[in-house]
Amino acid sequence: MPYFQPDYTFASYRDVAPEALRAHGIEVLLLDIDNTLAPYEQPDPDERITAWLSALAAAGIRTAFLSNNHEARVTRFNETLGRPAVYDAGKPSARKGKRLMRALGGNKKNTAMMGDQVFTDVWTARALGVTAILVPPIRDKRNALTRFKRYLERGVLRRYHRRHPDAYDTREGSSISKEFAHL
Repeated sequence: MPYFQPDYTFASYRDVAPEALRAHGIEVLLLDIDNTLAPYEQPDPDERITAWLSALAAAGIRTAFLSNNHEARVTRFNETLGRPAVYDAGKPSARKGKRLMRALGGNKKNTAMMGDQVFTDVWTARALGVTAILVPPIRDKRNALTRFKRYLERGVLRRYHRRHPDAYDTREGSSISKEFAHL
């Protein structure tokens, strides 16, 4: 199942340091919004998100949003940020992600995708052939479909953490509290 396994796991988007991305040759970062940067019910980016995105820009890292959410949500969230954005992206399909990556001057070696879901965000990164970064969901939806997806993800992540015992454990409800290595 390596296709569904991330390259890196972090406790939060804030733990992904711009300097570490640059040190690994990452110049383009495609970002999920919901439950990666902000909970679904947070319509606008807060100061922490804005500051982190500014730090990435200062380090020369171009960012864009690749979201499965609808136009109204993505447009509202991005209104003050002004980043390139794709809504209704159809992840895990890589079609719209490839166009966005190329528009930013990205390629397989200099691009990463970050999100909170194995079967959309990590899968999309793999389909694009780019670095996959996984963070745990900020506040998960508790509907039946989401609970089922998270159940399936736990099995994938269990195998990942057996192979990478020092990686931050993103599994929901995990009692493992490890230090993670920055990129």
